[in-house]
Amino acid sequence: MKRNFIIIGITILIILASTICFNQVQAATEADSTLVELKEKEMSSLEDYEEAYGSRSYGLTAYILHKVQVYSIPFCFLGILVGAIYDYVLGIKHLETKEKGLALMISFITIAVICQVLPLVFTIVVKFGRE
Repeated sequence: MKRNFIIIGITILIILASTICFNQVQAATEADSTLVELKEKEMSSLEDYEEAYGSRSYGLTAYILHKVQVYSIPFCFLGILVGAIYDYVLGIKHLETKEKGLALMISFITIAVICQVLPLVFTIVVKFGRE
């Protein structure tokens, strides 16, 4: 009886392992095609920026600033959250921890504002400053 359970268990493990291996191979081929599509999409987006700004360097700078603008939002929210935890949770008993939390929140709010306004300033300077 024990032997039957062992054979059934080994058979199920072999089936699961083969299924996982097959899914990994299929996922790898799908990931490669997805990466190629993403690369083509980003390259066309970069070309659109270069065309809009009239220069390769200005287009690349605008593209990078746009990416910084997009990715700074979650980064700054996490920083503000950590600062709030230091300020309101850990800072109840220790004043220096409370000050550290307040400094973190102010720093990340400043970084967020700069990252959100910088692409606008760059666009205004490049579009209207060159004419």
